[in-house]
Amino acid sequence: MGKRLFDLVVSLLALMLLSPVFLLVAVLVKISSKGPAFFGQVRVGRNEKPFTIWKFRSMCCRAEELGPPITASGDPRITRFGAFLRKSKLDEVPQLWNVLKGDMSFVGPRPELPCYVVGYSTEQRRVFAVKPGITDLASLHYREEERLLTNSNDPARYYRATILPHKLALNVQYIERISLLQDLALILSTVRSVLTRKSFSMNMK
Repeated sequence: MGKRLFDLVVSLLALMLLSPVFLLVAVLVKISSKGPAFFGQVRVGRNEKPFTIWKFRSMCCRAEELGPPITASGDPRITRFGAFLRKSKLDEVPQLWNVLKGDMSFVGPRPELPCYVVGYSTEQRRVFAVKPGITDLASLHYREEERLLTNSNDPARYYRATILPHKLALNVQYIERISLLQDLALILSTVRSVLTRKSFSMNMK
């Protein structure tokens, strides 16, 4: 109850305070490339229920038809302004609406695409016990995920075989220790990571 109340109040306040930023970014997305300002994509949420996650569009229109579901640094589908949005994480701000609606929380396992969820093990499906979030341990740990994928010979395989299992292990760890204090610490770490553009290191013990 406390977590939902926090999400509801803070997301509502943030949406009101950031409305000028929303408008400015939306206009810049529209004038910098053809297509809508926002991008919606189906992800898998709590209890394996699908929902639409919202972002500012950072790639060309119909990008999902032109390449793989994962994105590495330098992907030609990323627009010039979109590269800035992704690096600054401003593309994720519309997810405040998902939090307000109740599809997501500020902190929780990042929601994945259905094509990846089908391969989850029973242990990994524990992540569906809670609402997905805007940030989590895995997001902090893999702040430079796109760069890591670029350095791989086979980005898609590397994501499925190495990055995704580690992300899910971090998410299960979060669920086992879930608390409002942990959420607040992760939110502060996320803000610090965005401002300093540094990855987050942690001990898996």
